[in-house]
Amino acid sequence: MKIGITGGIGSGKSYVCKRLARHGIEVYDCDAAAKRLICTSPIIYKELTVLIGSDAYIDGKLNKAVVAQFLLQSEEHAKAIDAIVHPAVFRDFEESGMQWMESAIIFESGIYHLVDKIIVVTAPEDVRIQRVMKRDHITREKVLQWMQRQWSQEEVRKHADYEIVNDGKADIEKQIEQILNQIKNKL
Repeated sequence: MKIGITGGIGSGKSYVCKRLARHGIEVYDCDAAAKRLICTSPIIYKELTVLIGSDAYIDGKLNKAVVAQFLLQSEEHAKAIDAIVHPAVFRDFEESGMQWMESAIIFESGIYHLVDKIIVVTAPEDVRIQRVMKRDHITREKVLQWMQRQWSQEEVRKHADYEIVNDGKADIEKQIEQILNQIKNKL
């Protein structure tokens, strides 16, 4: 059984994945894979350079500021980048042989088709905003821009099979153990 973990920016997906590692569960990180593939795939390099321009890469390294600016300019730009990067990540996950994956945009990207069950990690919006501002040293407005690119928590919750509440109060370990037991019972 393949399991996907999702949740909006700042919800604590990575934290939950670290906790899963304590249970011997290795989780494929779609975001890290995308960053790796953007820097190593000659196909992605060529396609992003054609799409964005020669300043998408400087000395063979991704120019994050230019790519992020292009991505946030319009929904069409975001979709064009996604059309280049997402298929490469999908292939990489399938080739990895891993059973668990983490993706902030599991539904938006379409990668949910590769998993059997989905766990959503949720947290109150203000908590998420504060976490991202502190982690990434960016403004509230920039966090809100990123959040607007993702489905709302309510929408994701409707499509997920399980939920882990990461509000700073709820017992994460207890929630993980309950979900793992439910998944084991379905095998």
